[in-house]
Amino acid sequence: MSYRYMRIIIMFDLPTATSEDMKNYRDFRKFLIKNGFMMMQESVYTKIALNQGVAGLIANKLRANKPPKGLVQMLIVTEKQFSRMEILVGDISGENITDDRRLIV
Repeated sequence: MSYRYMRIIIMFDLPTATSEDMKNYRDFRKFLIKNGFMMMQESVYTKIALNQGVAGLIANKLRANKPPKGLVQMLIVTEKQFSRMEILVGDISGENITDDRRLIV
């Protein structure tokens, strides 16, 4: 079996005007974290998938748990494409995992 790591990037801009909007925002953010997404920057989360099939399953789960209002965008790229990202300003935070190493605690 061939493994081609994929990177799923979620970008969102959700309303926070009412208490119901705030609850939807918190619930969506908690859903992302609970399902293994890591914050790249504010309102941008990312997760590594083993291959395109697994990425498709994660995408379906995201579609099923999307908030009722706001803008949520999903981009799926290969890990090779993601690794070519160029940082123009700022530094990489040491808290984010930027490669496909597995973490064992």
